Amino acid sequence: MEVSEALQKRRSIRKYTDEPVSHEDLDYLMHCAMSGPSAVNRRPWDFYVVTDPMILAKLRQAGRYTDIHAPCAIVVCGSLSRALPMQLSEYWIQDCSAATENILIGAVSIGLGTVWCGIYPQKNPMKKVAEALNLTNKQIPLNIIFTGHPDQTPESRDQYEEKRIHWL
Repeated sequence: MEVSEALQKRRSIRKYTDEPVSHEDLDYLMHCAMSGPSAVNRRPWDFYVVTDPMILAKLRQAGRYTDIHAPCAIVVCGSLSRALPMQLSEYWIQDCSAATENILIGAVSIGLGTVWCGIYPQKNPMKKVAEALNLTNKQIPLNIIFTGHPDQTPESRDQYEEKRIHWL
């Protein structure tokens, strides 16, 4: 699948089959995630790949829009122990967001569906995810990416809008 096709095919999937996601597919997604750019190559991320039903149940209760029944969730966390120092420390957000996008596109390329549920900067959802995963105070959950075999097929879409481009 070409990159442009995967980008247009990528949609938020909120309905999944019960079919588990293979370890090989999840490993592929982790390779995709860690192929992303990061400021000064600090790679300030930790990924939690969750298939345990009890932990998935806790993640579904983390936020207002996280009640997604998928066989897997990938939680992308910023690792402050690997982040840039002082005023540059929040570059972890961009680095982890790039990794997240790579997971979303990688999933589409192998026929999986995903939905990106934002957690950071919401205090209560962050706390619930941190408790569910036993995170340290140096790990900040950015999002939950529910992942699985889609039980819906939204149409591809091209959201190109020429009027938003400013050529100088």
